[in-house]
Amino acid sequence: MADPWNFSGPVTGTRSGSGVVTLVDESTFAISDGAGDIHRGGAQGLFVRDTRILDRFEVMVNGAPTEPLSTLSEDPFSATFVSRCLPPPGRADSTVMVFRSRYVGQGLREDVTVRNFGDEPTFCSVEVFVGADFADLFAVKEGRAGTHAPPGEGGAVVFGNGAEGGAVPGAAEAGVIAHSYRRGGVNRGVEVRFDGATIGAEDLATFEVIVPARGEWTTTIEVAPVIDGTVIEPRYRRGQPVERAEPAERLARWRRRVPQVETDHAGLREVVLRSSEDLGALRIFDPDFPERVVVAAGAPWFMTVFGRDSLITAWMALLVDPDLALGVLQTLARFQGVEVDPRHEEEPGRILHEMRFGEAASLSLGGGSIYYGTADATPLFVMLLGELRRWGVARELVDELLPNAERAIEWIERYGDSDGDGYVEYHRATDRGLVNQGWKDSWDGVRFADGTVAQAPIALCEVQAYVYGAYLARAHFAFEAGDTGTYERFRSKARQLKAAFNRDYWLPDRGWFAVGLDADKRPIDSLTSNIGHCLWTGIVDEDKAAIVAERLMSPEMYSGWGVRTLASDSGGYNPISYHCGSVWPHDTAIVAAGLARYGFEDEALRLVMGLIDAAVAQGGRLPELFSGLDREDVGVPVAYPTSCSPQAWAAASPLLCLRILLRLDPWVPYGKTWLHPRLPEGIGYLKVEGIPLAGARVTVEVGEGVDGGVAVVGLPEGIELVREPRRPSSAV
Repeated sequence: MADPWNFSGPVTGTRSGSGVVTLVDESTFAISDGAGDIHRGGAQGLFVRDTRILDRFEVMVNGAPTEPLSTLSEDPFSATFVSRCLPPPGRADSTVMVFRSRYVGQGLREDVTVRNFGDEPTFCSVEVFVGADFADLFAVKEGRAGTHAPPGEGGAVVFGNGAEGGAVPGAAEAGVIAHSYRRGGVNRGVEVRFDGATIGAEDLATFEVIVPARGEWTTTIEVAPVIDGTVIEPRYRRGQPVERAEPAERLARWRRRVPQVETDHAGLREVVLRSSEDLGALRIFDPDFPERVVVAAGAPWFMTVFGRDSLITAWMALLVDPDLALGVLQTLARFQGVEVDPRHEEEPGRILHEMRFGEAASLSLGGGSIYYGTADATPLFVMLLGELRRWGVARELVDELLPNAERAIEWIERYGDSDGDGYVEYHRATDRGLVNQGWKDSWDGVRFADGTVAQAPIALCEVQAYVYGAYLARAHFAFEAGDTGTYERFRSKARQLKAAFNRDYWLPDRGWFAVGLDADKRPIDSLTSNIGHCLWTGIVDEDKAAIVAERLMSPEMYSGWGVRTLASDSGGYNPISYHCGSVWPHDTAIVAAGLARYGFEDEALRLVMGLIDAAVAQGGRLPELFSGLDREDVGVPVAYPTSCSPQAWAAASPLLCLRILLRLDPWVPYGKTWLHPRLPEGIGYLKVEGIPLAGARVTVEVGEGVDGGVAVVGLPEGIELVREPRRPSSAV
């Protein structure tokens, strides 16, 4: 059996730009074609908590599929598919159209409307074909699920008695097609419900209707998952207004809470709005802790909690909703490592890499299986907790997480730095783990300049930068508590790490930092975007920052849309690879934040506008990644074939860009907030209303017509507004 954690091959059937439509709500998502049909033989389907409960859902009229015309979608979890029936023989045009309004949430509801624009009634035989294979998400992603095969590898297919290893179609009841699957102690099923249909076979429901002239016929189909014999009702129910359903109400509440953006740049406004919508849809609500909101990594393949992704997304989204960061921290703390378990790479204090549900019987996050193989989530956990404190959010709840931060620091010092050289390295515990355990976690994601793939243990540059940020956060927590000894200890550790890093990672003959140190402590000398993360945390000495900025903005690194993950003149460069030359929006946004932190505002604004332009060119939404082809050579961002969209940290990237434009850096415990807005050419006015800060809602207005160029309203009492950028030296 292929290992689920380290698969890095292509994904079948979800290529960008091929008419594929993905709808998502929490851990439910549907992948279909442009007509709304779900076809067997690929990666399409309706998935609930990592299991494909439908691998076929096709609507035919008079024995033929419909012709897709358009897909209308205002929400990430709903869409209307518009298609037309094939014209009768001898006619050029059809007078019959089909509208399929789909709502995804813990199952699916679909309202099917057939409209007749002809002058006489027309007969329509509407056939709905359904099927279920109950394939595991990993099996689908990796192409191990057949056209109609159960997920149990090596299990015999046995129908009718629920034996091990097979899908068991249930007997057709009145208006219901039921399928079930049982393997060992795992029991899954699905009910597809129809109004007024004839169930002729185990996978076919037929409606025979006369659609009146200039009239329409409508029906509703419900799809409900079944877990261990319990039917989970879909969030959108027949006969109920769709705007009253839970996903719609949650999104409405989210829309009311997020800050409002006014600007004379239509593209920026569109992109920020789409980002907020996508983040709203990617949120996960644990029934065991409904007050804790976390964010899934991305649709379709990562609709679950990821340590690194969730932490970075929450950091970027602080401008919109600090409660998201709090929920992420609380959830990750709940599952923090407690023992040494090589199978899952768990270690005491370690923050998880990924959670999967698979065969879990519960709808709660606690029913998932966890893999811990990541080097960066643990220091990022401490960094985000420190940043949350700086924003003045939920002091008592942040205090409750301080013991988890302490355990995370202990992991850094004991398990992360296993050889005691002061750097955090990674090396997988078994051959089933991830080879690379930084954010570039594909097998070939870390290379030397000649293209040679580096061998673990590897100490990545950005991981050391995150550790530096974690040490500073720990120091400031101690300072607030009056613990002078701990404060001095961690401030000293941060300074020592910074000095060592600038000595051991700097490549003076190249003018950049090594992406990491390999198993022999040799600097891995390729030019990568990772060094921009080092600017972001402030670990770079200021006398080296200008050279780093120049390298990051060089033609070899900057594509015109974003920063390439690997320089175009490096060995192994491939603009359509996953991590060796592509552009990742979150990566570029972090680089921009790092450039701005060191005072390279022009360069930061170029990156911000490049990302905004890339998003506008892709319908307002930034995907997980796109190709590193140069903007001057190809006038549009070229899609990466299997990029997730929506994807959490891509969606949050424009929000970090918005913060970069404002240069907003709160430090509430110290009674200060830095603010130094600067707008790039093309943006003359920007107003962000309702920024959450220390329990207040702050409005910042910048640009033409504003008295003094900048206006701030609603700043909490006792907070001094510092009208200058925060420099790296102010962190230590």
